[in-house]
Amino acid sequence: MAGILRRTLTRPDVPDTWKKPENWPAPMRQEWGADEGRSAAPGHRAALVKHLKALRQALDDFKPDFVLMWGDDQYENFHEDITPAFCVYAYEDMEVHPYRPHQRVASTAPTGEGGGLSASEAAPASRPAPNAWGEGADAVIRIPGKRDAAKWLVRELLTHEHIDMAYSYKPLHYEGLSHAFLNGVMYLDYERKGWPYPLVAMAINCYGSRVNVNRGGVYPVGTISIPESDLDPPSPSPDRCMEVGAAVARALARSPWRVALVASSSWSHAFLVPKHYFVYPDVDNDRRLYEALVAGDFDAWHKVTEAEVVDRGQQEVLNWWALMGAMEALGHKSPDYHGYVESYVMNSNKAFAIYAPR
Repeated sequence: MAGILRRTLTRPDVPDTWKKPENWPAPMRQEWGADEGRSAAPGHRAALVKHLKALRQALDDFKPDFVLMWGDDQYENFHEDITPAFCVYAYEDMEVHPYRPHQRVASTAPTGEGGGLSASEAAPASRPAPNAWGEGADAVIRIPGKRDAAKWLVRELLTHEHIDMAYSYKPLHYEGLSHAFLNGVMYLDYERKGWPYPLVAMAINCYGSRVNVNRGGVYPVGTISIPESDLDPPSPSPDRCMEVGAAVARALARSPWRVALVASSSWSHAFLVPKHYFVYPDVDNDRRLYEALVAGDFDAWHKVTEAEVVDRGQQEVLNWWALMGAMEALGHKSPDYHGYVESYVMNSNKAFAIYAPR
């Protein structure tokens, strides 16, 4: 992930003072080192894998009937024709090809920096991007669906929880699952044991005011500041995500199924923090949010505004806001397991938490 920072340092709209390591925070200089973060990468990955294994073990011990996963859509399945705040994917079983470049529907977005198909996505299928598992372009991940449960949940949200929830029976602009959900499955199956759990995905429009104008989350060169009239409508607020998460939890508590609730996202991303010129994430505010999570301080989560989320580059954490709302509604306090992997150089900070079933 340090490669993202290396590319950022070539952007013409990043001031030279921000490109010089001597001006960076001391921990960032140490992590960057003499080889631009390459020596730090294995330790970063090892820390992530340790927590991922703990999460998978908790899933296997619980043996859910299905997994409800919150994730964002970065101009993947939803484009200008429709951009729902929330949407349940009531899909059937799927075979997903994570490394095929044609997953995104190429005709719906132009190629170019910050939008549409990137050069790597347009590459031949025989040359997939390198990955931790050494998997090739023809790799297949089989993900069971649970349409009956997804439809039941939407009915409950509409009729009993007064949540106007959108739903979909098939992908719109993206073949398979958009990356927040696919990555969630791939990383929770890091050891490639197979993914036996039916998945019900719930997309949140985390990127709000930039999702269509930027064609995703990345700020193209020259777009740090654009007229407000050119921005898209905002994402749902953090507090609204908590309300929806709470409604989902209440509904599923009435269901006949054992359900694992999962939030799939990293925390603040360097490439989403214009106040840092995309050089490093908002480490301080991520740390404060994590401390509130560990302390069971839901009030601290409720108090964050949508504007603060955008300022901090924490757009994807809206998935966690939904999870926090669910945990609060179910009477949880501090998590039974938690971890936090902080990085200035690897693009984003990552948090992990397990709330044991009550």
